[in-house]
Amino acid sequence: MKESSVRRHAIGYAIATIAVLVVWQLVAIAIHSPALPTATAAVRALWTARGAIAPQALASLGVIVSSMAIGMVTGLPLGLMLGRLPKFDRFLSPVVFLLYPIPKVVFVPVLLVLFGLGNAPKVVLIALVVFFQTVISTRDAARRVNKDFVDAMLALGMTKWQVIWYLILPNTLPAVCTAVRINIATAIAILFLAESIAGSSGLGYYIVLMWGRFDFPSMFAGIVALAILGVLLYEGVGAVERRWLRWADQTSRAAE
Repeated sequence: MKESSVRRHAIGYAIATIAVLVVWQLVAIAIHSPALPTATAAVRALWTARGAIAPQALASLGVIVSSMAIGMVTGLPLGLMLGRLPKFDRFLSPVVFLLYPIPKVVFVPVLLVLFGLGNAPKVVLIALVVFFQTVISTRDAARRVNKDFVDAMLALGMTKWQVIWYLILPNTLPAVCTAVRINIATAIAILFLAESIAGSSGLGYYIVLMWGRFDFPSMFAGIVALAILGVLLYEGVGAVERRWLRWADQTSRAAE
């Protein structure tokens, strides 16, 4: 990303942050309820409790990153096979489409019984969400690859696996990155639910702990930290895409 684009990006985030804080401050003053502290009180609590919040944020970050990595690594190969192998797709796609709409949070009790308390249930739960989204996005992107390109590479003597590696996979990665960015919000929501139900660490645990103590400024400080974590993850995926998939943006501009 060019320096001017980075500057515009940062200015956009600054303006949006100020706007949200101003609206929050005005609404909190208007409602005048202990359950909704002012933005200044929440920011002050975030700064004061930064030493306690930072380890919880790191714990949540570790769970999300590892979960998304597992979901992508397992979902990408399956999506490629579904997209390029018709017989494989005919038998397995109905299974994927049957399981995909099921809210993965319904498996929380089962995962708690299987893995107990700790990070394992949270990792598995979020990985399931990312896995199914990655499979479907990769499958659809692989099916859209121009058949003429595939035939041309096969005519040049390349094997099917070489076609997948050099043509199909690069063409599916932009769709996978988009799916991952979309799923970040869902992953954070599931993480909060899992940490609040059966967690002993993480921002979700911290938020519920402060809520139980009726320390609403600290509770909202945890919510702000969770929002910051989401923005960092979203921008992190975008940075990876810009760094390693620059050709995709250039190709789409050339097509226009």
